[in-house]
Amino acid sequence: GANSHYRFILAEQAGQLAGYTCFGSVPCTRSAWDLYWIAVRPDIQGRHLGRALLEQVEQSVRDAGGSRIYVDTSSREQYAPTRAFYARRGYHQAADFPDFYGPGDGKIVFAKVLGT
Repeated sequence: GANSHYRFILAEQAGQLAGYTCFGSVPCTRSAWDLYWIAVRPDIQGRHLGRALLEQVEQSVRDAGGSRIYVDTSSREQYAPTRAFYARRGYHQAADFPDFYGPGDGKIVFAKVLGT
C-alpha cells in the first residue's frame, strides 16, 4: 500500500497477469531507486512488454523526483539476455561482485541516470 517501500506496476492481457515490476526508493539517498523485479510471462516474452514496463518504472521514478535506477542481476550465462536487455535500454554496468550469490555466480549491478 501507500506506506510500503515497494511500488508495483502490473500488466494484464485478457484479464490475466502478463507481467509486473517491483521497485522502490533506496533508503537514505536523495534520488536513487532500486528495480527489484521485472517479469513477463514466458509465452508473451519478446513482444516488448518488458520494455514498456521498464519505461513506466523510469517515468514513475522521474515523477517521484528520482534521478537514478539500480538493477541487480546474476553473472551466470543464463542471465546474459537480461544483461543485454538492460544495456539496450541505456543501463551501464556499475559494479561486479564475483561469487556474490555463490561460487561462479556473481552479482552485476546496472545503473542508469535518468534524463528529464
